[in-house]
Amino acid sequence: MKLVKIASIAFAILTLIVTIVFFGWWAFKDEIVFNDDKFDQVKWIQLATNTQNECKRGDMAHDLRQNILTRGVEREAVTILLGRPSLEEKNVIEYDLGKCMHAYHGLLIFFDEHDRLINSRISSH
Repeated sequence: MKLVKIASIAFAILTLIVTIVFFGWWAFKDEIVFNDDKFDQVKWIQLATNTQNECKRGDMAHDLRQNILTRGVEREAVTILLGRPSLEEKNVIEYDLGKCMHAYHGLLIFFDEHDRLINSRISSH
């Protein structure tokens, strides 16, 4: 009986540790997965059609979001900087980042009714 109780406590502690590690990784995955390189406009444009590197533009995505795509930037300035988007709708554009961490990712950039940047995020498909 005592062995079952010890095994149950050990299993509960292990489950708690795994849960904390998983959700910690999930909360910071953009910084971990997409934060290897500083944004480089020439490299960004060149990698748009690259088929050799699976996560072709993902390495620059976090730096781009944190340091360059600031709230209020005009849509035209974003498209001049990043080139033609993969997907374009009225209030959102998306740039293909490639296959990063076993899933395809894109950089979504959202605009208000005056074509000013309000938010950006990395999405998986």
